[in-house]
Amino acid sequence: MIKAGIIGSTGYAGAELVRLLAQHPEAQVVWYGSRSYIDRKYADVYRNMFQIVDAVCMDDDMDALAEAVDVIFTATPQGLCASLVSEEILSKVKIVDLSADFRLKDVAVYEKWYGISHKSPQFIEEAVYGLCEINREQVKQARLVANPGCYTTCSILTAYPLVKEGLIDPSTLIIDAKSGTSGAGRGAKVNNLFCEVNENIKAYGVASHRHTPEIEEQLGYAAGEQFTISFTPHLVPMNRGILATEYASLKAGVTKEMVAAAYDQYYANEPFVRVSHDSQPVETRWVEGSNYVDISYVIDPRTNRIIMMGAIDNLVKGAAGQAVQNMNLLFGLPETEGLTQPPMFP
Repeated sequence: MIKAGIIGSTGYAGAELVRLLAQHPEAQVVWYGSRSYIDRKYADVYRNMFQIVDAVCMDDDMDALAEAVDVIFTATPQGLCASLVSEEILSKVKIVDLSADFRLKDVAVYEKWYGISHKSPQFIEEAVYGLCEINREQVKQARLVANPGCYTTCSILTAYPLVKEGLIDPSTLIIDAKSGTSGAGRGAKVNNLFCEVNENIKAYGVASHRHTPEIEEQLGYAAGEQFTISFTPHLVPMNRGILATEYASLKAGVTKEMVAAAYDQYYANEPFVRVSHDSQPVETRWVEGSNYVDISYVIDPRTNRIIMMGAIDNLVKGAAGQAVQNMNLLFGLPETEGLTQPPMFP
C-alpha cells in the first residue's frame, strides 16, 4: 500500500486528491496537511468526507512528512514546494507538485510570469513535466513530477498531435479557453463571489496569463521550434470544467484524413483521451468528475483553418486525477488505477 501525504489538502485540488485516493485500491492518505486547519478534523472542513476520513489536519513539515510517506502531493500556491524541497527529501520520497514551481525549464521565464523568486532552481532540470500521454516513460523514472496546469493540459493535448506531425502552422495557433470558478481556488476573492460570477462571462489575464509560457514551451518541444501563441482564458459561472477552442491554419495539402490519422496515432490507445471524428463539439458536462479528455475538431475549407475543441474537468484531469495518474506511473501500477470512474451526469 502506497502511503501518501498531501500538503494543501483543504484546497479544491487537495480535496479532490483526497476523494480520489479514498477509493484507490493501492494507496492510502496518511497525512492531511493544511496550514489553515491544523488539528481540525478533515471531515469538519469537507463534510462529504464524514465517516470516510477520520483524521485531523496536520502541518506542512515536509521533513517529517518525508519520513512517513512514499509520495508527497503539494497542492499549494506557487513558490511553496520550491521553498520546501531538498536533496535529502528527494532521496527519501517522490514528489508530485501541483503548482507551477517546476513546470518551466527557464527559471527567468518562471520568475517573470509568476512574479516570485525561485527557491530551488537546482531541481528544475530533473523535474519531469507530468503530462502522462506525452512523457509517460520519463515520469516512471522521476523523483520530482511537475503536474501540469488545467488550462495547459487541455490546450496542449487538444493540439499536440497536429503540432507534432507538422499539420498546422504553430505560429497561427490561437487558444480561447473557458474555466469554471473552482480553477481560481478556494480562497476568498471578490471577483469570485456569486454575484460577481453568476449570469456573467469575462475574459481575464488577456495577453498575460501565466499558463501561456507553459503551453508554448511544451508545444514548442512537439514542433521542434519555439513559437508564440495567443491565449485568452475566460471565467464562466460553473463549478468545474475547462473548454478550449483552438484555431490554426492547416499546412498546404493537409486533409481531414491526415488530421484523423494524426489523432489516432497518438491517442487511439490512450485510456483517458476520447477523440470524436464526427465534428460534434465536445462539452464539459460529459467529462465532469472524470479523468477523461474529450477532443473534437472541424476543418473550415473556406479559411483553410482547423478548429480544435478540448474539454476536461479542471480538478480531475486538470489537477488531482492527473496527479494520481502520475503516482501510478511512479510506483509501477496500472496507469488507470483508481481513475476509471465514468463522468457524472447530471
